[in-house]
Amino acid sequence: MARLTEASLLEAPGIEEVRVSPVTGRVLVRHDRTISPREVAQLLRRAVDRTLAALRRTAADMLGRNSALQPDEADGTGTRHSRADPHSSRRAGGTGRWLPRVIGAGGVAAAAVAGGPFLLKLLSRPLVTLGLAAGATAAVVRRAWRRSDLAQQQSGESAPGRHAIRRIIGPHKRKFRWAALLSGISQLGEMALFALSPSIVLLLARGGSTTLAGLGVAGVTAQLSLLVAAAGAACLVMAASGYGASVAWRQLAQDIEDDWRTRTYEHVQQVAPTDLENERVSRVNTVLSEDISQIGAFVGSSMHDVVQMGTSLALLVPAFLLLAPQISWIAFAPIPLVAWLSFRFHERAVASHAASDEQRARLNSRVTENLHAHTTIKSAVTEEHEIARIAELNQKCSEANRSTGRTSAIPPQILRLAGGSALVGTVLLGGRAVLRGTLSTAAFGPLIEMPGIAMLRLSRLGSTTDQYQRTVTALHRVERLHDLPLEPVEGGRRVPAQQVKGEIEMRKVTFSYPGRSPALRGTSLVIPPGRTTGIVGTSGAGKTTIAKLLMRFHHPDRGQVLLDGADVRTLALPDLRRAIGYVTQEPFLFDATIAENIRYGTFHATDEQLVAAARTAGADAFIDALPDGYATRVGERGAALSGGQKQRIALARTILRDPPVIILDEATSAVDNETEAIIQKALQVFGADRTMIVIAHRLSTVQGADRIYVMGPGGLVAEEGTHEELVTRGGTYTTLWKLQAGKPALA
Repeated sequence: MARLTEASLLEAPGIEEVRVSPVTGRVLVRHDRTISPREVAQLLRRAVDRTLAALRRTAADMLGRNSALQPDEADGTGTRHSRADPHSSRRAGGTGRWLPRVIGAGGVAAAAVAGGPFLLKLLSRPLVTLGLAAGATAAVVRRAWRRSDLAQQQSGESAPGRHAIRRIIGPHKRKFRWAALLSGISQLGEMALFALSPSIVLLLARGGSTTLAGLGVAGVTAQLSLLVAAAGAACLVMAASGYGASVAWRQLAQDIEDDWRTRTYEHVQQVAPTDLENERVSRVNTVLSEDISQIGAFVGSSMHDVVQMGTSLALLVPAFLLLAPQISWIAFAPIPLVAWLSFRFHERAVASHAASDEQRARLNSRVTENLHAHTTIKSAVTEEHEIARIAELNQKCSEANRSTGRTSAIPPQILRLAGGSALVGTVLLGGRAVLRGTLSTAAFGPLIEMPGIAMLRLSRLGSTTDQYQRTVTALHRVERLHDLPLEPVEGGRRVPAQQVKGEIEMRKVTFSYPGRSPALRGTSLVIPPGRTTGIVGTSGAGKTTIAKLLMRFHHPDRGQVLLDGADVRTLALPDLRRAIGYVTQEPFLFDATIAENIRYGTFHATDEQLVAAARTAGADAFIDALPDGYATRVGERGAALSGGQKQRIALARTILRDPPVIILDEATSAVDNETEAIIQKALQVFGADRTMIVIAHRLSTVQGADRIYVMGPGGLVAEEGTHEELVTRGGTYTTLWKLQAGKPALA
C-alpha cells in the first residue's frame, strides 16, 4: 500500500519525491513551491483513495481467480507462481507504456518509406497541409491545457469559468485594444522588414526585378532605392510601434494591477473579522501582493507575446497560400512540432527551476535563521558548525543552479534548430521551384524569412499558456476574497459618542467559535455606567470573548449584548466602535513614529493633547528618555520597544480618543508593578464618570474596581462583588488571591 501510494502521488504535477513508511504510515513529500501544503494534503488524500480502490479491485480479481483455479495449481514445471509479484507488475506496466509508442513510431516510419511519393503529393496540396498542421497544433495545445486543468483539480483549485481575460481587463478595454493594435503593427513591421531583406538580395543578384519594372519602377538603382526605403520605413514602424506597444502594455498592466489591488484591499478592510479570521493572514497577503502582481505581469508581457504570435501566424498562412502554395507544407509542418517542444521544454524547465528554488529557499531560510539567532550561536560557540552547514547548503544550491543552467540552455537551441530547419526547407524547396520556373523570384523572396520568425514567436507558446493558467488561478483566489461578506457599515441607529452613558448588559448570551465547545453558555452580567468593572478567571473562561461580542467582532449564537438598553446589532457599527476604546494584551504598533502611533485614529489631535495622553498612560517618562522623543520610529510591529512600552503607547492611543467606554484586556500585563500602580492611579482620574472594563489575570490590576466578576468554565459567572467581599468569601477569588499575593486572605 505504501508503494502504491507513492506511485499514485508521484503522478500528480509538482510532486518531486515521495517517501511513505510501510511501518508507521508517515509520509514525506518534496514538492514544487507553487503547491501549498494544504494542496499537497488534498493530493495525498486522493492518492490514498485511489490506492484503496486499486486494492479492492485486486482483491476482487484474486477472489474470482481463486474460485476458478485450485489453490495449489502450478505450471508445467511444477513451480508455483505468485499472483502479486510487484516486480512483474512493474515490468508489465512499463512494457504497457512504451510498447505502443514503439509500434506506433515504427508504423509511421514504415508508412513514410512505403508511401513517400504519395505523401509528398498529398502534402503539396496547401489546404491539406494547413488542415493537418492546424489539427496537430490544436491537439498539442488541448493536451497541454487538459494536463494543466487536471493539475488544478488535483490541487483543489478551480478555474473561475470563462471570460477570465474580460474580467481581468475590466474597464480598461480601450487601453487594451490600443496596446494590441500597436503590438500587431510592430509584428507586421518586423515581418515586412525580414520579407524585404531577401528581396533586396535577389534584386541585386538578378540585376533587377521584372515585377517592379511592370509597376513602372525602371532601373536597378530606382528599384533598389524603393526597396531600401520600404525596408527603412518598416524598420521605423517596427521600432516606433514596438516602443509604443511596450509602454502601452506596461501602463495597462500597472493600471489593472492598481485597480485590482485597491478594490481588493478596500474589500478586505470591510470584511467582518469573523470571516477574515478564517483566512490566514499570509494567504491574504499573498493574494494582495503576489497573485495580483501575477495578473499584472501576464498583461504586461504575455499578452504582448500572444498578439505577436497571432499576427505572425495570421500573416504566414495567407502569404504562403497566395504566393507559394506548392511549398506551403514546409512552412506549416514545423508548427505542431514547435508547439509540442515548447510545452515539453517548459514543463521540464519548471521542474528544474522548482528544484533550484527549493535549494535556494533552504539556504536563505538558514541564513535568515542564523542572523536572528546570532546571540544564541555566539553563546553556544557553534560558529564553525553553522559555517559548515551554510557551506553545505550553498554547495547544494550551486549544484542545483548549474543543473538548471545546463537544462535551460538546451531548449532554446532545439527550438532555434526547428526554426532554422523551416528556413532551410523553404530555401531548398523554394529555390528548386524557382529553378523549375514554377515559382517567381518576386514571390519567393518575401517568404524566405517568414517561417523562422513565426517559429520564434510560436516557441513561447508553452510559457505563455503556463502564465495564463497561473493567472487564471491567481484570479480565482482574488475573486474568492471578493466573495467574503462585508460588514454592514451602513444602517442601524446612530449613536453619537457624547450620548453614550455606558451601561452594558449581557443577557443569556451563548457563543461558540467554529468547531469548538461554547466559550459562553447562557452568560448574564450587568456593567453599570460610569464605574470600573473587573473581569477575572482562568484561561478559556470567555473573558476576551465578552469584549469581542461588545465590539461586534462576533455575534452571539443566542441572547443579547446591550449598550444603554439597545441591542448592539441594532446600532450603527462605526458609532458603536467609536464609543468604545479597546486595548488588547498584544497591541499592534505600526512602523511609524511614536507620535503617529498615538495619534492613530485621532489624527487631528494637538501635540499638547498627545503628550497629556502619554502622561496618563505612564509612557511619557521612557519617551522623553529616547534621543528622538516622540519622533522615534518604533520599527515593524513595534520591534524597537519592549512589551510594556508598546502596551503604554496603545493605552495612550485609546486615552487620546476619549471614548465613553474603555475595555482594557490585559492591557498592563507586561509592565512592572510600580508602573502599573502609576497607570492605575492615572486611570482613576481619567476614568471618572466613564465605563471601564478591566480584564486581567493579575488580581492586583482589578483590586480597585467597583465590581469584579469571576468567570468560570463556559463563561458562567462564578462569583461577583468587590475585592474585599470576594477575598473573604473563601471561593475561587480567595484562592487566586492567596496564590498571587503569597499571604493570608486579609492583608
